[in-house]
Amino acid sequence: MADFPRAPHYHFLLRSIGAWLALGLLAVGLRAHDPGLSTVQGEWRGGSLTLTTGFAPADVEALLPPEAPRAPQWGPAEFEAVRPLLFQLAARLWEVRRGARLLEQAEVQVELLPGDNVSFQLRIDPGEGGEPVTLRSLRLADLGSVHRQFALVLDEAGRLVARKLLSGRDPVLEVPRAVVAAPVPETPGAPGAPSAPAAPAPAATAAAEESALPTLAEFLWLGVQHIWTGYDHLLFLFALLVVCRTFRSIVAIITCFTLAHSLTLAAATLDWVRLAPSLVEPIIAATIVYVGVENLWRRGAEPPGRWLLTFGFGLIHGFGFASILRDLGVGADPGGILGPLFAFNLGVELGQVAIAAVVMPLVWRLRQRPAFVTRGVPALSGLIALLGLYWLLERTVF
Repeated sequence: MADFPRAPHYHFLLRSIGAWLALGLLAVGLRAHDPGLSTVQGEWRGGSLTLTTGFAPADVEALLPPEAPRAPQWGPAEFEAVRPLLFQLAARLWEVRRGARLLEQAEVQVELLPGDNVSFQLRIDPGEGGEPVTLRSLRLADLGSVHRQFALVLDEAGRLVARKLLSGRDPVLEVPRAVVAAPVPETPGAPGAPSAPAAPAPAATAAAEESALPTLAEFLWLGVQHIWTGYDHLLFLFALLVVCRTFRSIVAIITCFTLAHSLTLAAATLDWVRLAPSLVEPIIAATIVYVGVENLWRRGAEPPGRWLLTFGFGLIHGFGFASILRDLGVGADPGGILGPLFAFNLGVELGQVAIAAVVMPLVWRLRQRPAFVTRGVPALSGLIALLGLYWLLERTVF
């Protein structure tokens, strides 16, 4: 009977573990990936505008009719099975206007790129006139409220003239009128030799620079969203922190994870090192399995040297973070890469710190109870290992 006063604490412990288990089971049904992202790049070539739009296969499937065949991974066979539908989709991706006049598409191409991305290329003749050209993404709202599309437009000299992060609520990008003016006539005295393209007017350059400012804030928010909806990254971090015994250990873990993934995020985004997502994603899932099993093996005790393991595995997670920026086409613009890279990474860190600030006080309080250390942490670790195994099989076998 002497243990009777502790019963409420024990039941509280069971309820806490049950809540975590329920949340874990819910996470099985959630995508352990980034928020939906796509990219479009517009280029002026010989007086015409070429739009190249890239989607992940999962996003393309969401835009295809319900009767279209589905596949967990796309290869040449899966691509060929839906090729006619992809050409129909390509014609309905964009509405391009010059002033109030709707412009027609002159040419459409669709191809499957390495890494399973699907590329839609449209060539549009803007015709005569000095009005600005307006690009409207027609199907963006069909991909959900969190989907974002990074759009940029280059002039014929390859200079950035317009950039914006589009969403279902704001799917329009306007190209400054000075950039889309009619081509300059041939220079007299040099028959058949077209003149060099004129440099964009100061107003066009100022508009492009001004559009870049809110984009950095949006990249920061993308970083926050990435870590908040990257359930595999969050689970890995939670598995590391749940066995921490001291505040110093917590700081060391978060610092090592931050430093490691920042290094590979920068290296991969700058294209110094490249690993295929088909390799990175299973390894990320495997790191979750390993940490969960190690926690089980240690029976809730903090393993020695966990900071070193965190740094090594954090390097792998950095490649996963980098995929989001590559999908946005940030690496295609080396001159403007540092701002988005820094803003995105800062957003990841802020989101990570915010989650740790919420979760760690709860874990810290529970760790004061011996039953949580001996029973609760192993139970959570077992669940973490199972979820990691589920994602590992999903990314390799299923």
